[in-house]
Amino acid sequence: MGIILFTKQGYENLKQELENEIAKRPAAVAVLKRAREMGDLSENGLYKAAKFELSDIDRNIRYLKHLVLHGKPSEPVSNDFVQFGHKVSVENKNGKRNFMIVGEYEANPREDKISLKSPIGHNLMGRKAGEKILISTPQGIIEYKIIGIAKQ
Repeated sequence: MGIILFTKQGYENLKQELENEIAKRPAAVAVLKRAREMGDLSENGLYKAAKFELSDIDRNIRYLKHLVLHGKPSEPVSNDFVQFGHKVSVENKNGKRNFMIVGEYEANPREDKISLKSPIGHNLMGRKAGEKILISTPQGIIEYKIIGIAKQ
């Protein structure tokens, strides 16, 4: 497994999420223990729910530990061209948009955070302000002009 890139803020959020999951675990263990003490486990809904909750927390902890272990925070070096971690302003015939170039684990299109591996992110990487890019989509070709590059 290679390095997983995160923005500095994204990596901090990831570590905080891991701490939150670890903090939830003792309460889930206590609920499971209490449910186990109730007797017949085959018809004990609380036991089944508590067991599911604990396994869900444990799965999240393993996943987050993996991301923290292999993750690396990264920041852009300069604003000369689009790099990982940049906020990029673009415009086309439909108006202006801002995209934040992030890793695939941080991407969230609703927040305009796009993966550097997405079609838009991939085409923006390495480009300079003023350049135009063409992106092929199922609806056709979209043309964007880069109007600004900034560190987040």
